[in-house]
Amino acid sequence: MTVHQTIERDWSAFSESLPDGSEKLALAVEGIYCPACMTRIEKGLMDLEGVCNARVNLSSHRLAVTWNPAETDPEKLLRRLADLGYGAHPFDPGRVKTEEKRESQRLLRALAVAGFAAMNVMLLSISVWSGNVSDITPETRDFFHWLSAVITLPAAAYAGQPFFSSAWRVLRKGHLNMDVPISIGVILALFLSVLQTAQHQAEAYFESALMLLFFLLVGRWLDQMMRLKTRAFAENLTALKAETAMKLFADGALREVPLSKVEPGDRVLVRPGERVSVDGTVLSGASEIDQSLVTGETLLVKVAEGDAVYAGTLNGENALTISVTAAAKGTLLDEVNRLIDDAMEAKSRYRQLADRAAEWYAPIVHTASALTFAGWWIYGIGWQPSLVIAISVLIITCPCALGLAIPAVQVVASGSLFRNQVLLNRSDALERFAKVDMVVFDKTGTLTRPTSGLVNPDACDTEALQLAIALAKASSHPLSVALAAMDRSVRPLEEAAEQKGRGLEVNHEGELLRLGSIDFCSAHAEAAKVRNAHPQASLIAFRRGDRKPVVFALEQQLRSDATAVVDSLKERGFELMILSGDQRRAVSDIADALGIECYHAGISPTEKIALIEAEKAKGKRLMMVGDGLNDAPALASADVSLSPVTAAHVSQAAADALFLGERLAPVLQVLDISKRARRIMEQNLFLATLYNIVAVPFAIAGFVTPLIAALAMSGSSLVVTINALRARARSDPWFTDNGGFDEALADRSTGDTDR
Repeated sequence: MTVHQTIERDWSAFSESLPDGSEKLALAVEGIYCPACMTRIEKGLMDLEGVCNARVNLSSHRLAVTWNPAETDPEKLLRRLADLGYGAHPFDPGRVKTEEKRESQRLLRALAVAGFAAMNVMLLSISVWSGNVSDITPETRDFFHWLSAVITLPAAAYAGQPFFSSAWRVLRKGHLNMDVPISIGVILALFLSVLQTAQHQAEAYFESALMLLFFLLVGRWLDQMMRLKTRAFAENLTALKAETAMKLFADGALREVPLSKVEPGDRVLVRPGERVSVDGTVLSGASEIDQSLVTGETLLVKVAEGDAVYAGTLNGENALTISVTAAAKGTLLDEVNRLIDDAMEAKSRYRQLADRAAEWYAPIVHTASALTFAGWWIYGIGWQPSLVIAISVLIITCPCALGLAIPAVQVVASGSLFRNQVLLNRSDALERFAKVDMVVFDKTGTLTRPTSGLVNPDACDTEALQLAIALAKASSHPLSVALAAMDRSVRPLEEAAEQKGRGLEVNHEGELLRLGSIDFCSAHAEAAKVRNAHPQASLIAFRRGDRKPVVFALEQQLRSDATAVVDSLKERGFELMILSGDQRRAVSDIADALGIECYHAGISPTEKIALIEAEKAKGKRLMMVGDGLNDAPALASADVSLSPVTAAHVSQAAADALFLGERLAPVLQVLDISKRARRIMEQNLFLATLYNIVAVPFAIAGFVTPLIAALAMSGSSLVVTINALRARARSDPWFTDNGGFDEALADRSTGDTDR
């Protein structure tokens, strides 16, 4: 006897608690084939009391739903999905990939059956067509028709399963999707063919029904492949996340454990060639890390004791012991994934327009088909020819092209932006970036690097500089930190003692080393010379025993490509402005170096907002690029905003997008890619609308057969999807290719990073 048990899930293990008290759950939804499905699911869940938000990603079939736990629970969400005709389970990229592979194989088998059967039936049909204009006997024609039926009916029953099962599932729940008219069209074509064969008619439509299924399956399979291609980068990013870590226990034991068993404060070992599985700080060891796909660094970065490392990065030739700050959740890689998912699921104005059109599709197309049938029948051509025309209308009006017009562009553009070190943080950011005609920069940490740089490295010999850096690593003072960042490979002098407000000192190999203020190192004469040469620099002195003291000048330095980016923005016609709270001399020097004529220095956050609002009142579409705490109000006030990943958390939250790495090039890329994406969105909407404007009247007028209707519908979907692929940046060295991803990691060259 078989005992059937209901599998119960602890949904708290799959859901995420948000800061506002709501819960969020990611589900993989089965049976999503069109934008109408997405709209139905989102609207159906939003109608539930307590549901705050529901977004479906067409490319991954991922549903992200947020709800108030006091008003509803996951069981109600699952029941509502079941009522709508869709199954769901917790989103697992591995399981989704397996199911997609199974679905691809299913489509290919159905495609092979439909194609093989169609070829054989077509040969029989050619004999009938040629015989109808010559001397074929009625008995021979009927025999060929019945032979075609024997081949067609079982083949259509098998090959049509992807459409029939989907249509039946939603019809049982009292709903419609795009597979309903397709299924009706195929079934009616088969029914009409069998009926006309039984009535000894000269015409039958067996080959049309099979060719219709064949081209529909080709379109669906290619559509799936295209969508998988556009999101392959996100899959690769997910693959960077390790599932286990080598944990060091208090007794000295080393065991491999799942990330769920690793807590902040634990120690993990990362062996040579392994991926770092956690965010943390290096406790011991020195190595080189490839963190290009996480932080934007394009070359291998040296890390040693005290340096931060991130999950998803690739360790070099030496082992590292890491103190964990985040493991299973909350890593930088998790945040990157979240931003990409939000961008792909977000609904822009164009996307909302396309979804509304797709939502109205089902009632309109069925009504149009019924009216077409009635009109031709009343006109007097007979019910059978009228039915053929109605079938063509059902097929040709499928809204696939309209539904794919915007999401495909969003997915491609979001992936391309990430490859160019930009993470979208808002739903409609792409469209707002595309409208920008004025760029406003903060100075410190935006046009300049986040930390000051040494402008007089030749002030002393290499040995003295190395000792100064080693001593600087024992201090958390901003100037010491900036000096220490010059060489990551230097180990700190651990015996250093700090004299508050003055500096550090340590006895090293019989000499007293001091690093700190000018008074502390008795370096007044040297400081005067350096200050004359670098009036804007901050000074820090170093003394080695009785030797002559050295004064280092640390100054904010432009990002490595700031001049080139500003020149490119000017060439593209953007107006530029600098808004900074820094002193006028410092701001004017940066503005002069970059050739930016309009700048304001020494202004407060309130004054920044007032200046931004004044430009907006002139009709400017303004983008603010800033990183400081005082920039957050200005970022929120601008039409659209961008922050470096090193920005204060409040600035990151206010920004519409973040950019990674030291270079300023992402500012240029986000504008270029967004403008290109907007043009392609508009092109796709135009193409999809033009297709319906042209095709539907032709079908209603009786100029289109079911076979031609299938070709037109599949072709329109492919056109907008292929067009969407142009939304990537022209500078992308490779697109969404798994092999290219792995090769890009393997081919990273070593060298000194330009800092």
